[in-house]
Amino acid sequence: LHEPNAMTLSTVSPDGQPWSRTVLLKAYDGQGFVFFTNYNSRKAQHITANPKVSLLLPWVELQRQVMIVGEAEKISAAESLKYFTSRPYNSQVGAWVSQQSSVVSSRSILAAKFQEIKDKFKDGKIPLPSFWGGYRVKPTRIEFWQGARSRLHDRFLYSKIDDNWTIERLSP
Repeated sequence: LHEPNAMTLSTVSPDGQPWSRTVLLKAYDGQGFVFFTNYNSRKAQHITANPKVSLLLPWVELQRQVMIVGEAEKISAAESLKYFTSRPYNSQVGAWVSQQSSVVSSRSILAAKFQEIKDKFKDGKIPLPSFWGGYRVKPTRIEFWQGARSRLHDRFLYSKIDDNWTIERLSP
């Protein structure tokens, strides 16, 4: 399975327009599901206006998918730093270079900025940008789907009510 942690993040803009894009699931625990991004990106602006999001992990080759519905919130700077320092050097540089979702007139501008940032941090230690970090999606619903040749797919919906989870089987 190629990139099983690739997931579709869906947000809604302030004017009600849904937007979807692929992000990578980088951590999960009892609190939720974590991904990282530029805090000035379109997705971050949407989350600031409306933290309700959905995630979809489509494992087409396995005829399975997991859909997660919940609210996104920023993780701590310490958590973001821990992940940031684990990233390859060029990925750390890239976080400083990209003004995600903004218009750029040419790729050569990005390449020049990349070299500029590499020169700036030539000692090898790159600090965590204040505009970059993680979000944790705290789930309120998780649906598991398993495809079947008969089209009688298996679906289970886990719903969080207060601090308890209920499980329901859904009709395909």
